[in-house]
Amino acid sequence: MARSIFDRYGGFASVGKIVLDFYDRVLDDDILGPFFEDVDMRRLIDHQTKFMASVMGGPASYTDETLQHVHAHLGIDHVAFEQMIRVLRETLGDFRMAPADVDAVTRAMRSREAVIVAEPAG
Repeated sequence: MARSIFDRYGGFASVGKIVLDFYDRVLDDDILGPFFEDVDMRRLIDHQTKFMASVMGGPASYTDETLQHVHAHLGIDHVAFEQMIRVLRETLGDFRMAPADVDAVTRAMRSREAVIVAEPAG
């Protein structure tokens, strides 16, 4: 049986480090940082570690409805989403994740774009 990306890269301990590094970069980013000004980062990082684990084939899961609910009020546009993908790819690469695995993780994230990005009304 093939091991998941989550298992190959060390499970929750490694995913937690990746998520922490990712959010350090996000908070310093001119496009993404403002989305997190009034956010409880400890709580967010806990949730994001579980979410990233699920994206990597780990033992957690998030429904599209949940993702849509938590992002609906943020007004995330396509530019911000693409920037998040760029920062995520850079972070995963810096953690020496194989290019095919980086592609798999970003594909999984892109598959959720429609429930994360707020489409303009009308």
